[in-house]
Amino acid sequence: MSVIKSIQPNDAKRLFGNLSKNNHYQVDFSSLGAFKGNSDLLDYLKNKRKVDAGFVQRDAGLLCYEASLPGTRLATAEVSDNFMGVSQEFAHTRLYADVDFSFYVDDDYNAIRFFEGWIDFISSGSEDTDNADPLVSNYYRRMRYPDTYKCQSMTITKFERTFDKTIKYTFVNAFPKTISAIPVTYGASDILRVNVSFNYDRYLIDSDSVTKGTKNDEGFTDLTYTQPSAELEARRSQRLKSNSTKQREVIEENAARARALRETGQGSTPETRTTSDGREYTVTIDPTFGYEIRTFK
Repeated sequence: MSVIKSIQPNDAKRLFGNLSKNNHYQVDFSSLGAFKGNSDLLDYLKNKRKVDAGFVQRDAGLLCYEASLPGTRLATAEVSDNFMGVSQEFAHTRLYADVDFSFYVDDDYNAIRFFEGWIDFISSGSEDTDNADPLVSNYYRRMRYPDTYKCQSMTITKFERTFDKTIKYTFVNAFPKTISAIPVTYGASDILRVNVSFNYDRYLIDSDSVTKGTKNDEGFTDLTYTQPSAELEARRSQRLKSNSTKQREVIEENAARARALRETGQGSTPETRTTSDGREYTVTIDPTFGYEIRTFK
């Protein structure tokens, strides 16, 4: 028997009188200047688009007049043979939708230059590798390595008017994917706006920072080592055994072929050679195809 709980006025006031408002938030791109891997991007923005790091780290987020808190879903696979007449779904991948931001454009057009420059940098690898000139008709695109253009952690913080309650979304490895067309008109004037969609690897909630890992002696960053699962270790062991068996079969086949050539007098005189690590092997030339048959001792 279901029981309907009575709602007292004080309960309704406590619950519905403290609902969150949607117009208190802050967007931040400051990690673009903090992560050394993005130094080429910042140099490109400064030299090619005249956008300095101060705008990226301070002003760009303030010009964001509309944003979306991200959504996510799970991709599932259907299984229908566990129980007769019953189908079930199991999650196998977590998926993230692109997130949209809208920005006011200042009279220096820094917002447009920033995002256009960011996307230009992503596809301008040919300018570094082959000195390709974008002003030449045969210019071509080459994408850069993701670590050079992805923002390590872009954040949107939702807070209340009293600033005492917040929730922060951190987008890991974000980059602009789409810049929407910007309409202009001879009609009544309005503020120019640019809409940008960002792609990202994943997002975290209420995380203070995201790092690439610890630095090693060469100055690169490594992810923290994690112990592989027993299933993964078993697969690796099985693959190593399979490769070892195939390698042994090839060695035995080569040895038999070389022995047959020597016995019939068809092959060349065996020549002894040594590998770089000191292993000795003999080489016999197959007269039919002309390739070497190597037999390790």
